[in-house]
Amino acid sequence: MHFRLFFLIALLSNLSAYATAAPATADTARLRQHIQALVNTPEPRNYLHLASLNQAASYIERELTAAGARLSDQPYEIGGQIYRNIIASFGPENGPRLIVGAHYDVCGEQPGADDNGSGVAALLELARLLRQQQDMKYRIDLVAYTLEEPPFFRTKNMGSYIHAKSLYDQKIPVRGMVALETLGYYDDHKNTQDYPVSLLSLVYGTRGNYLTVAQKFGNGRFGRQFARHCRQVAALPVKRFKAPALLPGIDFSDHLNYWQFGYSAVLVTDTAFYRNKHYHEPTDTLDRLDLRRLSLAVDAVLAALLSS
Repeated sequence: MHFRLFFLIALLSNLSAYATAAPATADTARLRQHIQALVNTPEPRNYLHLASLNQAASYIERELTAAGARLSDQPYEIGGQIYRNIIASFGPENGPRLIVGAHYDVCGEQPGADDNGSGVAALLELARLLRQQQDMKYRIDLVAYTLEEPPFFRTKNMGSYIHAKSLYDQKIPVRGMVALETLGYYDDHKNTQDYPVSLLSLVYGTRGNYLTVAQKFGNGRFGRQFARHCRQVAALPVKRFKAPALLPGIDFSDHLNYWQFGYSAVLVTDTAFYRNKHYHEPTDTLDRLDLRRLSLAVDAVLAALLSS
């Protein structure tokens, strides 16, 4: 009788220890909450509707603060209006940094659930999960950018250009950068995935059911390591896409500005308009997203960051 009691206590203790040690994972309910907050502003969160853009920024700021981040603002002026990046830091104060960024503005008059509500939601979930990490090797800065979309795309007015240049000007060592862009749309059917070159379908397939880590040739050590770790740990298919920077789509997000300053940077994406035909349309809505696979993408990014 005493042996059985001892065995039961030992078993329960081991189960408790396992539960404590089990890694935290992204929460689909939280991802939904974040995207809902972003798509439900009074007007679309673009540069023409500054109040709605600032409402989205304030929500992001509150969530990052709740996650225990060291928070800072990076305001800048365009056309007499003030726009701002929001920076949340985790890990050691000094030393090389890993940058993870997602833009929170949208293109035109549309809700932008996938582009880029999904990327920002992933950023906010990463913040919650990073709070639970101990003994991080690097400082990780999560950056919510403004003004990624037209008419500012490929200009020095992009929030990511402002941020990348500030790192360069201050000579801050950056180990690498990850751009989170359109992460929530998946389709298991055939012929749901397009490519900038049709022959690529022979290599990557025609089903839009995977996550992509895209990088340019000569992208540096961090890019290679991150892509490899992401593929190893992800619980959904991850395909590495490496090509010249001039290939259409490979530089269609905030990572392009880090390339300009010589930093190793990758794009993590569901491939945007090559898969999601609601891209930049009023139909880019929350109900079209696969939050389960979005959560798996967040988990993969976190594990790859901590391993890189």
